[in-house]
Amino acid sequence: MATEHPVKAFGWAARDPSGHLSPFNFSRRATGEKDVQFKVLYCGICHSDLAMIKNEWGSTPYPIVPGHEFVGVVTEVGSKVTKVKVGDKVGVGCLVESCRSCEMCTEDLENYCPKMVLTYGNKHPDGSITYGGYSDIMVADEHFVLSWPEKLPLDAGAPLLCAGITTYSPLRHFGLDKPGTHVGVVGLGGLGHVAVKFAKAFGAKVTVISTSESKKKEAIEKLGADAFLVSRDPEQMQAAAGTMDGIIDTVSAVHAIMPLINLIKSQGKLICVGAPDKPVELHTVALLTGRKTVSGSCIGGLKETQEMLDFAAEHNIAADIELIQMDYVNTAMERLAKADVRYRFVIDVGNTLSKSA
Repeated sequence: MATEHPVKAFGWAARDPSGHLSPFNFSRRATGEKDVQFKVLYCGICHSDLAMIKNEWGSTPYPIVPGHEFVGVVTEVGSKVTKVKVGDKVGVGCLVESCRSCEMCTEDLENYCPKMVLTYGNKHPDGSITYGGYSDIMVADEHFVLSWPEKLPLDAGAPLLCAGITTYSPLRHFGLDKPGTHVGVVGLGGLGHVAVKFAKAFGAKVTVISTSESKKKEAIEKLGADAFLVSRDPEQMQAAAGTMDGIIDTVSAVHAIMPLINLIKSQGKLICVGAPDKPVELHTVALLTGRKTVSGSCIGGLKETQEMLDFAAEHNIAADIELIQMDYVNTAMERLAKADVRYRFVIDVGNTLSKSA
């Protein structure tokens, strides 16, 4: 049974591995002294939402209300809140709690805290299961609430709270944010198209790597990529061997990474941010001969996420979205499973949630 809290909430939830979402009444905790309550206006749909509602990772606690990239307007603040006030625009990303005292937390890397609590589908310290942004209201500790830049659109900006920080953080951490750096981006989906925008804003040369040429024109003419590489073309892959300083691999489907390692220079880096449900094959000789690195990166801490939002606002970076009504969400999930979206679905929660019941 769900924990009963005093604040009534309404959203859409999946109740079994079919992943079908339908109206759901639940509750949020009362606004504590350091809490922020806000009305949810827009929520992006992440590929991990699809994985969670279908229990692809084997850890889904049903019923589950997805959504970890959502924005809205503050309606109530606790007595000790200093960061935002009623009426401010705010956002919540992938996490809502951490221990605040471990090495990772003290280094502003709450996303790697062993006690980090995800925005939905996790157990909160109060014993309840967290619910996400496919809902009308949210209550979160102010530490995990992001201030929304005035120049950043709410709808197209919402996916940055996951897709944005997931790609911005490794670009920064691994030194791929320098002008003249050659960055490869594998996959031109929700994460990949944002990675291209950030890398270009940093001044990098960007090559998009995809399985077919179907997105070449869009990658170069619309997103500003410098080159396009078809990974299934051996001649193109061989011609590009050893030319990239780093690659951001955004693909969540099972795929070969050895051809990608061949593309990076000696001492180059392949950073995986997608989450395939099966292990990848890796031959260490390919790493040894060029002192190459295969690494991973998962979202970012709160300080860096705020930095990312401010950078995006300054450089006019937002996701390319398809805005949908709440009652279209199941169709959107079916389309997402087929990669039929350019490039991120965003739910118009504020205008369509109540009408969808």
